[in-house]
Amino acid sequence: DWPALDKAVLIAAPHTSNWDGLNMLAAAGYYRVRLRWMGKKSLTQGPFGWLIKRLGCVPIDRSGSHDVVNAMRAQFASERDMVLAIAPEGTRSLVGDWKSGFWHIAVAADVPLVLSVLDYGKRSVTLPAVIYPGGDYEADLALIRRHYADAVGKKRRQFVAPGAGTGASG
Repeated sequence: DWPALDKAVLIAAPHTSNWDGLNMLAAAGYYRVRLRWMGKKSLTQGPFGWLIKRLGCVPIDRSGSHDVVNAMRAQFASERDMVLAIAPEGTRSLVGDWKSGFWHIAVAADVPLVLSVLDYGKRSVTLPAVIYPGGDYEADLALIRRHYADAVGKKRRQFVAPGAGTGASG
């Protein structure tokens, strides 16, 4: 069941295919939860920009060095309800470890992390835990890792559980 939370960062993993986003949106639709997600600002401009925003995009200016964590903290503060989906791998390619931005955003915004596991091996989307991040990223990552240890991405060889490391750059 979907946790009764007004605000949260949703960890969306594994993320190995473009299908992952559609499957996650379908699962959120089932629960009647509007997911928000970060996208480059240019996606929200032009004739279809309004539609991209309506679909949940929170525009991020990637033209220079901008403080994304602080921008997302401010976005959470300005919203009554907000569930921000983040794929911590940062790409659909194999990475050696997850990027820590999802954790930093949750800490800065003082919101919990909802773990969502999109497991193609089991053909399921589960929400196994809600974690309230403390001040120790490595300790929180150890808790998170347990829930993703056996997960299988759509492209099986492109997902490694957080903290497992592969030697690949990320």
